[in-house]
Amino acid sequence: MDLDLTYTHRVLDNARAARRYFAKFERIIGHLRSVAQLSVEERQLSKGEGDILGQYLVDLNNSFTALSYKYLMTNRAKNSGKISIDKTESGFPIFSEIIQLASDATQAKKHLKSLPDQERMKKDMVSHILTEQSAPTALQYALAQRIYYETLDSQPLFLSQNHPQAVWVGKDLKKRKRRYIVHWAVYDSKTNIPVVYLMELDDTGSRALPNDERRWPRLQDALMAQAVSELKLLTIAKGFDEDFSNIHPKSLRRFHLGPMHSHAFTEQHGPIRDVLAEASGQPGLDWALAWTVETLLSEGQKWVKTGVFNAAWRQVYKLDAYGLDGKTDGYTDINRSLILPHRAYQVMEEKHSGSFDGIRKYVVGHNDNILSYT
Repeated sequence: MDLDLTYTHRVLDNARAARRYFAKFERIIGHLRSVAQLSVEERQLSKGEGDILGQYLVDLNNSFTALSYKYLMTNRAKNSGKISIDKTESGFPIFSEIIQLASDATQAKKHLKSLPDQERMKKDMVSHILTEQSAPTALQYALAQRIYYETLDSQPLFLSQNHPQAVWVGKDLKKRKRRYIVHWAVYDSKTNIPVVYLMELDDTGSRALPNDERRWPRLQDALMAQAVSELKLLTIAKGFDEDFSNIHPKSLRRFHLGPMHSHAFTEQHGPIRDVLAEASGQPGLDWALAWTVETLLSEGQKWVKTGVFNAAWRQVYKLDAYGLDGKTDGYTDINRSLILPHRAYQVMEEKHSGSFDGIRKYVVGHNDNILSYT
């Protein structure tokens, strides 16, 4: 039985729509990088965290640049393909597009060997125009595919799974521990949103964690297995604190880089729909990107029994409790933000200000300057 995905997915079936879509995302990701830098200045992120997040945004932009060339000639060249986006939940390309991107990257060198170089193609295009007096559509498509594979082959990419890496922070010789920021990322298959994880941890093992062939591969596999948006940060952190006796997570952050709302490309509900609809009168001003950061912090540690004759240090995490029953969402705090053009922000403040209380607004002003409002 075939599933009807038309309710959640939208196919961009012409080149103009695809180009507008990727041009919009290129601008948005650029603004997001500025917001990450501003977050460092406002001390919401450390410089190390800001640098790591910034690199993931560069990788994400590279992936979108590659896709923009893949679909540059949509519906203009034979078998050119059409991109599908999640029109209701994320505004991003659907998960299968990112899976295919990764698969194409493994074959990029083979494709490049079979295609003429750019200079040869451009000469052939000029010759075609002069002799045939028509648009060299097939050659344009071939050139776009050449650039697509060149991007896949030469640039770091944001893939469906971006495996953990460790960044050295420092060490405490007296306590015989090293500190790292371990980071990893996924393109969440259920939400179609890029998600980045940053875990600051203490390592008390006899060998440095990234050089320990017994612990590091096992830790990497465990981190990727739990890179699921539905899992609480507390569940992830406690699991590693218990499963790895000499690894102690001190903080864990999860960045949800979306959804992207756009009057032109997605379907919104609630106040954001009215805001973007009214702001859509001017080109390029009908969007808003949600950016959510969950943070879990350790407030200390305690000595607990782990068996009849064994005991170990375990982290005590500070939790944001709600309700009388003391239930938590598994984090210390959560920060929700919107990045949006100045025109959309004006509409929001004039008509819907109460609906967006508690959400930080990063407003893109003239010359792409970013202003921060709470």
